[in-house]
Amino acid sequence: MDLLLHFCEWLPRLPPNLQPFQLLDQLPFTLKDLVITLLSATHPIPEPDFATLRLQHKGPSELPYYGRSPPVYPSPIANGTSNNLWATAYHEAHDLVAQMTVDEMVNLTRGFPGPCVGNTGAVPRLAIPSLCFYDGPSGLRGQEFVSAFPAGIHLAATFDKDLMYRYGRALGDEFRGRGVHVALGPVAGPLGRVARGGRNWEGLSNDPYLAGAAMGAVTRGMTDAGVIATPKHWLLNEQEHRRRWSAADGDAISSNVDDRTLHELYAFPFMDALRAGAGGVMCSYQRANHSYACQNSKLLNGILKTELGFEGFVVSDWDGQMSGVASALAGLDLTMPSAGLFGPHLLRAVHNGSVPLPRLADMATRLLAAHHHRRQHLSYPPLTIYPPSPPSRHPPVDVQSDHALLIRRIATAGTVLVKNLNSTLPLLSPRYLAIYGPSATPMLSPWSNPDRFAGDYTASFNRSTLPGTLITGGGSGGTTPPYISSPFSAIQSRLPPNSILRWDLSPPSAHNPNPTPYPNAETCLVFLNAYASESFDRASLTDAASDALVLSVASWCTRTVVILHTAGIRIVGAWSRHPNVTGIIMAGLPGQEAGTAIADVLFGDVNPSGRLPYTIAREERGYGGTLNSTRGEGYFAESWFDEGLWVDYRAFDRDDPEGEGVEYEFGFGLSYTEFGYGGLEVEVVAGMTEEEFPDPGVAVVQGGHPGLWEVVVRVRCVVGNEGAREGAEVVQLYLGVPGAGEDTPVRQLRGVERVGVLKPGEEAGLVFELTRRDVSVWDVGAQQWRMRRGRYEVYVGASSRDFRLRGGFVVG
Repeated sequence: MDLLLHFCEWLPRLPPNLQPFQLLDQLPFTLKDLVITLLSATHPIPEPDFATLRLQHKGPSELPYYGRSPPVYPSPIANGTSNNLWATAYHEAHDLVAQMTVDEMVNLTRGFPGPCVGNTGAVPRLAIPSLCFYDGPSGLRGQEFVSAFPAGIHLAATFDKDLMYRYGRALGDEFRGRGVHVALGPVAGPLGRVARGGRNWEGLSNDPYLAGAAMGAVTRGMTDAGVIATPKHWLLNEQEHRRRWSAADGDAISSNVDDRTLHELYAFPFMDALRAGAGGVMCSYQRANHSYACQNSKLLNGILKTELGFEGFVVSDWDGQMSGVASALAGLDLTMPSAGLFGPHLLRAVHNGSVPLPRLADMATRLLAAHHHRRQHLSYPPLTIYPPSPPSRHPPVDVQSDHALLIRRIATAGTVLVKNLNSTLPLLSPRYLAIYGPSATPMLSPWSNPDRFAGDYTASFNRSTLPGTLITGGGSGGTTPPYISSPFSAIQSRLPPNSILRWDLSPPSAHNPNPTPYPNAETCLVFLNAYASESFDRASLTDAASDALVLSVASWCTRTVVILHTAGIRIVGAWSRHPNVTGIIMAGLPGQEAGTAIADVLFGDVNPSGRLPYTIAREERGYGGTLNSTRGEGYFAESWFDEGLWVDYRAFDRDDPEGEGVEYEFGFGLSYTEFGYGGLEVEVVAGMTEEEFPDPGVAVVQGGHPGLWEVVVRVRCVVGNEGAREGAEVVQLYLGVPGAGEDTPVRQLRGVERVGVLKPGEEAGLVFELTRRDVSVWDVGAQQWRMRRGRYEVYVGASSRDFRLRGGFVVG
C-alpha cells in the first residue's frame, strides 16, 4: 500500500507523452517493481526485461555485439568443499532447501520491502528469517549511534594490514550489533583506473596488490565479527558516467578489457576477499565486453564461481538486473531491492523449464549457506534498523563502543605528509596561527537528507568541493557521522596560553580571492577539499578558487601549510613549488575524528607514516587516456581499456621514467624522522618453484587454486630509525618479473610492511613472504597463473621510485 501511495504521488510529475514502459526510467528504484506489475496487466509482454524495454525506444539491434564476452555454462553448483566451515554450512543449507517448495526458493532470490536497503524473503515454517542487507563500506549509513569510519582510500593509505583488519572487525561489530546480516562492502570496484572516477574513494587503491591486502584484511575482520561481507562491484565498474542503461542515452558503458588485464588488475583484489571468507559478491551495473555484468556468464560462472571457487551468493547492484532467465543461467543468485525480473517471472521460468530446478535450488542454497557460514542462524542480535527519512522516534541502540579511538588512529596513520621544508612541521608551541579554508570547520547544514550526509544525489551532483570539513564522499557509500571533530576546534584547543588565532573559513571564490593577511603569524594553515560522489565523475582534479586562495596566503605568509581532505587524486602543481608553501598534507577522508587526527600530526603527537595509494601527476594530462571517464558515443557506448596493465605508477614508470611529470609518486610519504635500510636477503623456498603452473590435480577452493597462496620466496631486510624522533616506516617491495618492460610493467608492488613505532637508533627486521600468485602472470593460453622462468628483480624501499635495497632471484 505504501508503494502504491508513493506511485500515485509520483505519477503527476511524469511527462504526459511517455509510453507505458518508459515510466521505468523515470521512477525511483523502489517503485519500478510495482510499475512492472501494474503495467503488465494491461500491456502484456513475454517477459518484462530491459531488452524488451529498450525495443520500446527503437534501440538498434544488439546482435553484432553478441559473443564478445565468452559464454560459460552451466552455472556451477556449489557444495562447500573449500573448508570444514563451508562444508557444515552447505550440509545444513541443503537440508533446508530440500524441504522447500519452489515458491519458497524463489522468494529467497529476490528483495522485499522492509527496514533495510535490501531484505530477502523469509520462510517462517523453517525458521528462516528475512536477511538484512545494508550500506556501506565505511559505516552504517543513515543510522544514529553508529560510527563514521575513514573511507576505503584513506584506509589504504595506511599501508597497514593490522589496522585494515581492525577496521573490518570494528565495522563488522557495528553491523552485527544492529542486526544487519549482510554488509555491502568492502570495495575494489572501481579499482581506480579513471583518475577522475567518482567512486574511487570508496575503493582502496588503483594498485591491485594493495587493494587486495586491504580487501582480505577487512573481509576477514568483518567475517570474524559474524557478518556476511559482500565485496563489490564485480567487475570493471570504473566510471559513473553512463554506468546504467537509460532511455535517453541507451545501453550502459561497456568496459572492454583483455583477459590478462582482467585477471592481473581487476579480479586480483577480489581473490583476497574470497580467500578471507566473503559470503556474497555484488555484481555491477555496466556492461563488460558488451554483456551486462549481472548476466555475464564469463565473469560469474567462469571466473568467480569456477576459477575462484566462490561458495557464496551473487547479488545484483540495486536494480542492476537487466534480464531474467539470462541472468539466472549466467550465475546471478539474488536480485535487489525488489522482485525485479525474478519473483513471478523466475517461478514461471522454472515451471516451463527455462531455468532448471537445480539452478534455482543452488541459488537458494548459496544464500542460506552464507547465512550458516557465519552461524547467524544460531544466535543473532535483533534487527534495530530504522528508516532515516522521515525521522521517527525510536529507542537508541549504541554500537559505537570505543571505535572512535581506532578511527582516530587510522585517520592519523592514513594522513600523508608530502612536503615539509625547513622543519615547518611539527608545530612546536606556536604562539600565532592563521587558519583559512572551508575544510577547517563542519558544514553548517549537512542534514537536508537524514540518510545522506551533505545532501542527496541532487544536492551533490557535479559538486567539486564541500563547504565544510570533508570526511566522506557522497552516495550510497557515504557515512552518517555521530559528530565531526573539526580541525579548527582541535587546533584551537591545543594552542598554548596567551596565543593568537586568526581565521577566515569561508569557501574560496572569485568574490573573495584575497582574505585578510596577518603578517605576524608564525604559520598559516589552509584547509581545502576535493569532493566526489556516486552518480557522477569529477570534472577536474583541480579547483581554481582553492588554488587562488593558497597563492594569496602564500604571497605574504612564509610558512604556509596546505591540508587537503580529498576523495582521490588532487593536482597541486599550481602552488606546490611556491617557496612559501613549506608544508603539504594529504589528509584524505578521515571519518568523524578529522580534527583530532590532523592535530595529532600537526603538533607531532603522531609522526606521519601514511603513503599515497595513487600517483599525483604535475598536470592532469599526465594520466593520458585514464584521466576521464569515457563519454561514450551512440546507443552502445564503449570504453576500451587499451592501456592494459599500465595503470597509474606502471604507466608513469614506462612513459616518464625520469619523473618530470610526477609530483608525488605512488607509495610516497614523508616522516618527521629518517630511516635506514640494510641486510637484504632473498631466499627461494626449496621445491616451490619447480613447476610453472599450480598442480592441476588439486581442487580449487574459494579464493582460487590453493597453490597460489603458498609461499615461494622470502625477502628479509632490516630497517632502523636514524633520526631524532620516534616513528613508523612503511616498507614496500616491488617485483620485476621476467619480461618486465616488454609485455609486463617494469615493477609491481608485491609486499607492504609497516615497521615500528621505532625509537631513535632502534632497528627491526622484517620478512616479506611472496606467494606463487605474487610472482606469477596470467597465461591466457593456459588459462592459469604461470610462474615464468628467468631472473626476478627485487626492489625494497620507501615508494615506487625510492628504492633503498635491490636484489633478485632466479626461477628455472
